[in-house]
Amino acid sequence: MAKKSGTSISKIVKAIIDEEPAVQDALERGYANISAVARMLKPSVEKTLKRKVTLEALITSVKRVKFDYKPSREYLKIIAGSVISLRTDVAKVSLERTRRTLETTRRILAGLTGAFLQVLEGITAITLIMDDGVFDRVCSMFKREDILDEKRNLAAIIVQSPHEIVETPGCVVAFYNPISRAQINIEEAVSCYTETIILLRTEDAGRALSILTGLITRARETLKGERRC
Repeated sequence: MAKKSGTSISKIVKAIIDEEPAVQDALERGYANISAVARMLKPSVEKTLKRKVTLEALITSVKRVKFDYKPSREYLKIIAGSVISLRTDVAKVSLERTRRTLETTRRILAGLTGAFLQVLEGITAITLIMDDGVFDRVCSMFKREDILDEKRNLAAIIVQSPHEIVETPGCVVAFYNPISRAQINIEEAVSCYTETIILLRTEDAGRALSILTGLITRARETLKGERRC
């Protein structure tokens, strides 16, 4: 019976950690305080089990599940094989999604083939990301009442990854999470085949670039360490 109880605690602990990317990252990279994680999880586990559990049992369960969050070799190869570029002087405009704005957007796409232009189409809105140099020209093609929001002085971090990223889970979010944890606001995020485009304020671009460069460097160093072993 005691073994069954321990298994139940481990399953609940794993289910909770599965919904906490920051905790997963801390466990994966080895800087998490296991006791602190166990204390944090204690109220949720007890609420689910409807009984008290010991801190020792929770610590054992956290240690048991932490190995599930070690990155796979496929994941590391994709992160390590990624290349970052930075594009400044970027702007965006968000529009109400109507037949008129859709038709205008199609004309813009046909006429601005040489410019940097990305289109995000949602259910109620369309967002155009573009070179700041064509911003005024693009906005002039829409009626003022169609424009929901517009921003300039943005930068786009473009991450080009090996084609395996298309079928490997967790890679795209790996680029988003460390930026969010650094309290940097991501204005827009676009995933287009092997390219991940992250739009943010120009003043945040240097810090975000440093964070992603560190992520890729660590992945490359981990792979080198595995080869030496």
